[in-house]
Amino acid sequence: MAVLLLSTYDLGRQPFGLASPAAWLRRAGCETTTRDLSRDKLDEDEVRAASVVAFFLPMHTATRLAVPVIRRVRAINPSATLCAYGLYAPLSDRLLRESGVHVVLGPEAEQELVDLVTRGAHPPAVTGTALPRLAFAVPDRTTLATLDRYASLQLPDGTRRVAGSTDATRGCKHRCRHCPIVPVYDGQFRVVPVDVVLADIEQQIARGAEHITFGDPDFFNGPTHARRIVEALHARHPDLSYDVTIKVEHLLREQHLLPVLAKTGCAFVTSAVEAVDDDILAKLEKGHTREDFITAAGLCREAGLALAPTFVAFTPWTTIEGYRDLLETAASLGLVEHVAPVQWGLRLLVTYGSRLLELDDIRRAIGPFDPKTLTYPWLHGDPRVDRLQVEIMQMIGTRSAASRRDVFGAVAELAAFAPDELNRAPALISRSAIPYLNEPWYC
Repeated sequence: MAVLLLSTYDLGRQPFGLASPAAWLRRAGCETTTRDLSRDKLDEDEVRAASVVAFFLPMHTATRLAVPVIRRVRAINPSATLCAYGLYAPLSDRLLRESGVHVVLGPEAEQELVDLVTRGAHPPAVTGTALPRLAFAVPDRTTLATLDRYASLQLPDGTRRVAGSTDATRGCKHRCRHCPIVPVYDGQFRVVPVDVVLADIEQQIARGAEHITFGDPDFFNGPTHARRIVEALHARHPDLSYDVTIKVEHLLREQHLLPVLAKTGCAFVTSAVEAVDDDILAKLEKGHTREDFITAAGLCREAGLALAPTFVAFTPWTTIEGYRDLLETAASLGLVEHVAPVQWGLRLLVTYGSRLLELDDIRRAIGPFDPKTLTYPWLHGDPRVDRLQVEIMQMIGTRSAASRRDVFGAVAELAAFAPDELNRAPALISRSAIPYLNEPWYC
């Protein structure tokens, strides 16, 4: 039986969510084709030849992009079984089925995909209950677009490194209120064996990878596991760099590991700071405070690590004064050039099943669920805040070639904020020493 696995968007990376099930399906003897539609056009002949077409939906943007493709695939091959899997599949169950999807699976779907293709089994999507525990296989990347077609690591000297990616863990043991992982994993996470992780990286190095992004929601969910991987990787490939995502609270708790990251080639650490207002952080249940963030920034500086904070800059609780405080805090910490411009304009997404819906003030702010945006739209009580967010996002969209410092200056001007610290605060690490991935990403 022929299987077509499709991805619409995966943060500018070669999709792990195609490579992993492809390995399982091919091992089971299934003829499997992979196609990343962020890099290649949909091939109608491949669609017609497939008995099962499965869409990988790891995030909000990928799902929105997939819906019109699902309808097109259904029109091209109405006899095919359409399946959706990944984190956002169960969160979008109703919309997907209305669009023509027959089977909706969760993110730990490899064995269920094999069962679907080989036995026609239709297991229900799992949300907020025990997820399968899989014996992970080395992903099969042989038919994916080449790594040089994906986001690369931009180095300070203007050169670039070919970037690959992998997962060392899946899910997350934390339950931050706003995180879309929580309604599905509900505090569960899965460790991918060290030998599987290293084998996946090795095959990407053989195909030209010079840098690896670890796609784990939090690389320090299993700190001992993380250390084993980076030390083994550095011993084998001392010139390879990598980047990771780590919560602020883990940067503090596992601060003894920060020099290990620096020594083993970590180019930068992404951390979902989200806000610098303690009341907002408490509502999001982020597990850290404003002072924790400031301390973590200092620890990264001392360890020689570039910290790349991300923010949810606009929430129903954001005030104009609070937004200016966010800008001032980033400037005073020397982080202006560490922050991707889009971060200054991001708006809180209230998705289906979100723990944000537990809050009375969120329920009062939102409208009915919008199947087009896959969110509950909300309006701020102060219209100035909504206008500022729109103005900032529009400005950022027209300044893609501008420096981060220049964009920050334009953001500050829109917010009527004069950051005195901007011109005199030393950078946490000089911008000349901050690598970054050169494709903007969206949730």
